[in-house]
Amino acid sequence: MPSTTRAGAFSGGFRAALSALRAAQKTSKGVSLYSRYVNRPLGRVLAAAAHRVGLTPNLVTLASAVCSFAGIAAVALVRPSWGLGVAVWGALVAGFALDSADGQLARLRGGGSPAGEWLDHVVDCAKIVAVHAAVLISFHRFGELPGEGWLVLPLAFQLVAVLVFFGGLLTDKLRPRGGPARAARPPSRWRAVALLPVDYGVFCLLFLLLGGPELFRAAYAALFGCYALFLVAFGGKWFRELSAPTRA
Repeated sequence: MPSTTRAGAFSGGFRAALSALRAAQKTSKGVSLYSRYVNRPLGRVLAAAAHRVGLTPNLVTLASAVCSFAGIAAVALVRPSWGLGVAVWGALVAGFALDSADGQLARLRGGGSPAGEWLDHVVDCAKIVAVHAAVLISFHRFGELPGEGWLVLPLAFQLVAVLVFFGGLLTDKLRPRGGPARAARPPSRWRAVALLPVDYGVFCLLFLLLGGPELFRAAYAALFGCYALFLVAFGGKWFRELSAPTRA
């Protein structure tokens, strides 16, 4: 029978851990359909497996980094092909699922730590910077580009993606807490669909097109446009939220 330790950590087998994780998921508000129905369930299975073999959340974070950066390095170092695209996609998806698993495992063990949260965010930021740098290197080394302007695109995408990540993270940290209680609303299905183009899991799908350079460039440019629109729309929203006077 599963139990908890004095620190609140769960102790039980794989099935019991999986069941406990299903009952302890974070809210789906502001989460895209991919993260809700694909990445979080994958992370849940990986978190239960990590618990079963005795891994810590920080080790799961490092495993996420290894998978992600292996795929990113392949983009920069290996000539694009359909086979490479599948391998890169698999590595990035595994890294993203493990990124979800570390937080779920921390909750299962009784809560995370500031150091663990710091490590998680540092790896996330490094991943965002590195993946667009890898695309730039691939364009330069292997791409027969229609013009040199395409080399600017990964740099612009990198800037926008970092601003989206940092802006959202900082807004969450600075948003006033303890205001008047609001009635809980169910997560919006339309918003979950609208967030798909800026979900990292959807971005990973892009690399399945590595074997078709023109297709990859077109899809990469389209996703950049989605990220830029998201930054404009939500950047203004975040700033207005933080500018609003707080109520005692």
